[in-house]
Amino acid sequence: MASSRHEACVIGAGPGGYVAAIRLAQLGKKVVLVDRDRLGGTCLNYGCIPSKALIAAGSLFERMKNAGEMGIVAESVRIDMEKLLRWKDGVVQRLGNGIASLLKMHGIELALGDARFTGPRSLEVKSHKGTVQTVEAEQFIIATGGRPIELPGLPFDGKTIISSKEALDLAEVPKRLMVIGGGVIGLELGTFFAKVGSQVTVVELMPQLLPGTDLDLVQIVQRSLKKRGVAIHLESKVKSATVLGDGTAKVSVETKKGDLSIDVDKVLVCVGVKPNTESLNLEAIHVHLTERKFIQVDSTLRTNVGNVFAIGDVTGGPLLAHRASKQGIVAAEALAGRRSVYDVRAMPGAIFTDPEVATVGMNEEEAEKAGYKPRVGKFPFAASGRALSTGETEGFVKIVADQASDIVLGVSIVGPEASNLIAEAALAIEMGATAEDLALTVHAHPTLPESLMEAAEAVHGRAIHIFAK
Repeated sequence: MASSRHEACVIGAGPGGYVAAIRLAQLGKKVVLVDRDRLGGTCLNYGCIPSKALIAAGSLFERMKNAGEMGIVAESVRIDMEKLLRWKDGVVQRLGNGIASLLKMHGIELALGDARFTGPRSLEVKSHKGTVQTVEAEQFIIATGGRPIELPGLPFDGKTIISSKEALDLAEVPKRLMVIGGGVIGLELGTFFAKVGSQVTVVELMPQLLPGTDLDLVQIVQRSLKKRGVAIHLESKVKSATVLGDGTAKVSVETKKGDLSIDVDKVLVCVGVKPNTESLNLEAIHVHLTERKFIQVDSTLRTNVGNVFAIGDVTGGPLLAHRASKQGIVAAEALAGRRSVYDVRAMPGAIFTDPEVATVGMNEEEAEKAGYKPRVGKFPFAASGRALSTGETEGFVKIVADQASDIVLGVSIVGPEASNLIAEAALAIEMGATAEDLALTVHAHPTLPESLMEAAEAVHGRAIHIFAK
């Protein structure tokens, strides 16, 4: 049995883990990074990156088919799934190779296999070939992420009943696709498949799609989905799914209007994520977990065990790659003795539906509950010259500011490039900017960020390109 000794060990090489390992190395620590699968974790290999690659391809495909209005006639546009998947995998591989190069340049050792604590300062790492390596370290950062939840009585079979992981590698576009769960992952993938030709059905248990998201934004997305022929069943649940001999499925759905039997080719289950904590043997070192098995941490990302930290999805929501990366930096600095704490005011979120949704900070209801008297400014993309010139005019920018201080409390965007536009809003909230600050900042014309400036003006009833009494 091989063994190695290090100052710090990071378990999990996703967007939290590899970032933590690099920051530790920058701070002079001797680091080993352990991962059971591939560098980049779920985000790079089975989530954020491959899904956004497919979504970009689907959007291009749809735009080409509908470009006649612009005078562009594409008489024969088709999807070559085999080639598309190769391109998507190439993007993933290139980024993975980049991470490997960074780790090597920082002198970070890599150990591949399943990690299991054998004591407060030791791990066993069992490779897929069965060999076992002992890793000893003074301090640990757990960054093992999460995995898709299976529904009771509806286990993944990887062929007909699938998770998002298998959905990203489908060799053919399913003619009929059911998405169970109208949250972020379900709607992102459902939108892609609707664009490339699937008849998509979404079943959501809650009264709205994207539960927890401002209904003003959701209504725009829902309208867009319906235009693409997506069938939506809210306050509904799947009772059973029977896989037939030809590989298709017959799904029984309980809706407000009665039970439905729906025949589909694939069932994509996207009902949440559970943490990867079971196999770590955390009970051996007495790390405290929540009722749902997430790891409890303090503001430095330290667990109740002094030399063990935890970051990212394994610590609970919001389950965001950029949150994991930020926490990785904080944990690494705290581990190294720096005065670093996780005190983020503005954690942006982006949803890559069509149109995109992005939010940061509070909406009106949350602001009122927090004791503020909110003022709202709203600007539609239909009044944006840039949006009109690109043919993407759905949606709006909404800014919530405190009436007394004018400080920006939250920004919500539904529309073109919302995921990019939200960065300015996050900076505004993090630095304590006012709506007046945003309004006074000159924005280049014609650009989509002008809509943030106009929404900030609208907070005070002074937007130029919309009329409001």
